[in-house]
Amino acid sequence: VQLVESGGGLVQSGGSLRLSCAASGFSFSRSVMNWYRQAPGKARELVAFISSDGDTTNYADSVKGRFTISRDNAKKTVSLQMNNLKPEDTAVYLCRADFLYSPYSQYWGQGTQVTVSS
Repeated sequence: VQLVESGGGLVQSGGSLRLSCAASGFSFSRSVMNWYRQAPGKARELVAFISSDGDTTNYADSVKGRFTISRDNAKKTVSLQMNNLKPEDTAVYLCRADFLYSPYSQYWGQGTQVTVSS
C-alpha cells in the first residue's frame, strides 16, 4: 500500500498550490479520501474529505471557499487545489485513505510540506 503526496512548496501569501496524492495497493475507488495537515506544535487537522464516488465533499471552516478536493478513480489520485493561501496554512499536508468495507483499513501518506510566506 502506498500513498505518495506531491506538489508542496514555498508560496507567497495569496498564491496557489495544487497537491496530489497517488494511491496504489488497495481499492482506491472504494475508499474515502482525506487531506489532513499538521503544523509544528499543533494537532493534526482534517482539511478536506471526499467520498468514494466523489459526490460528497466537506471542508474545515478555515479553508472553505479557498480549497477544493477532487479525485480521479481511474488514475487513483486525489488532489487538493489551494487558492488564496495564508501563512496560517503552513503545515505538512498528508492524505489518508479509509477503506470502509470489512476489514476497515486506514492508510497514510508521508506528507508534503507547504510553506506560505507573508
